[in-house]
Amino acid sequence: MLRGLGELESTIMDWMWARRRSASVREVLEGLRQERTIAYTTVMTVMDNLHKKGLLKRQPVGRAYVYEPIASKEAYTAELMRKALAGSDNQAATLVHFLERLTPEEAAALEAALQVFPNRGGRA
Repeated sequence: MLRGLGELESTIMDWMWARRRSASVREVLEGLRQERTIAYTTVMTVMDNLHKKGLLKRQPVGRAYVYEPIASKEAYTAELMRKALAGSDNQAATLVHFLERLTPEEAAALEAALQVFPNRGGRA
């Protein structure tokens, strides 16, 4: 079964994606503390786990690390979608169910994406 990020992992990744530059555990902690009470060691552990999962890269700076997302949020989401489709026994039916559930805004975004995506099937 496909598994996404946990609640705190998602919160940290969203914070990192919005920041668009590297950050230390302390900086992430200070950002998260504006909305919740959380311990330094909790943030450090979750960021280490995100590094081990291949979502954050890190570099040592002094006695700490600074972290940066490996891919954009859009690239991460696209990979989740691709893996979900690949895990289906009937990819055509899965796509039909997906399309049935699109909002008008999502359908418009899909149509726009298909206009810029190169034709890979050789059909016009």
